[in-house]
Amino acid sequence: MRKTLILSVIFVVAMGATLFAQPISEQQVQLPQTEEMAEATGAEGLLYMAEEEKLARDVYLALYEMWGNRVFLNIAKAEQQHMDALSAVLNDKEMDNPIETSEIGVFHNTEIAKLYDSLVAQGSTSIEEAFLVGAIIEDLDIYDLQRSIEGTDDEVEIWVYNNLLRGSENHMRAFVRQLDRYGLDYTARYISDTELSTILSRR
Repeated sequence: MRKTLILSVIFVVAMGATLFAQPISEQQVQLPQTEEMAEATGAEGLLYMAEEEKLARDVYLALYEMWGNRVFLNIAKAEQQHMDALSAVLNDKEMDNPIETSEIGVFHNTEIAKLYDSLVAQGSTSIEEAFLVGAIIEDLDIYDLQRSIEGTDDEVEIWVYNNLLRGSENHMRAFVRQLDRYGLDYTARYISDTELSTILSRR
């Protein structure tokens, strides 16, 4: 059963791999400092990360509908692959899966639900703000994935998180490239400036 799970997750992640600093506005959305994530380990960490990946997909789909830029659609497809990978782990553990049936923009976690509303509202003000929102989400995702890796000793979870981390770094580079087109820099909110520089240097 475990071998089947690993093979399934490898396939999902491999498919997803084929997809693809200054604040822009004075009034930025205030993101939570992820106190909840700091306490979430094991099963709770899996559930939290599953909804955080869904947050990314749902926000990007909303921004694609607003602006029609395919960067959002392509990365939303990759985020769906991230969700599928985490769903495989949740289902293998016979845990309730909050992302299997939830509608777009609907979340079990109230913190993430509020974050979705705030980020979509910010991204609706301009295409530049929309790309900034994308960078912020990936910043948060990288930070929380790192915490998730530290919070588990399950080899499959660690393997999945590491692959999602590489995907999120790719997405960060994609959004920063878009901001560069408008002559705008991105300042890290969650990861350190050094980590951000390292990620961007891997272009």
